[in-house]
Amino acid sequence: MSDAETVMSGQETKIVIAGFGGQGVVVAGNIIARACVIEGRNVTGMISYGAEMRGGTANATVVISEGEIASPVVETPDMAIIMNQPSLDKFEPVIAGGGLLILNTSLVDRRPHRDDLRAVQIAASQIAHELGNVRVANIVALGAFIRKTKLLRPASVEQAIADLFASKKAALVELNIRALNEGMARLVEAS
Repeated sequence: MSDAETVMSGQETKIVIAGFGGQGVVVAGNIIARACVIEGRNVTGMISYGAEMRGGTANATVVISEGEIASPVVETPDMAIIMNQPSLDKFEPVIAGGGLLILNTSLVDRRPHRDDLRAVQIAASQIAHELGNVRVANIVALGAFIRKTKLLRPASVEQAIADLFASKKAALVELNIRALNEGMARLVEAS
């Protein structure tokens, strides 16, 4: 059974994307939500910023369900995309047992302390730098998330990226799709 099937068996899937302000965690959450809409799923989300905004902490939560969603509030996420060390420190204690962590090893310097969590690693910031724009690290991490969970079809995520960036930043569509594909290709399973 895939990770997505394990979580999506008749219940909600709760996801948190967390990092520093400016790392694109809100954009990643929006892309997941748009891809869900493209696939005809129910979805809701929320964002939270630390007082500092850019450079402070930020997180986005997304709730996906085949049925109605009662609340966008996520207290115990099933899955997390963790973009930096402070976010791992903050969210590791509240992830559901058996939950999944996608770790940006470029900015996370330790493995999870809990042995009941599954973790996969991606050097998202380094890969984004190799692609020529460190700001697509969020999309690299999203690619790893999509590959590991199979929660959404890659084509739906690509369409969501195109929808989000085409009107204002059309030149970024190609870069973000390359970042997504690199994330899917370069995921490293933690042992």
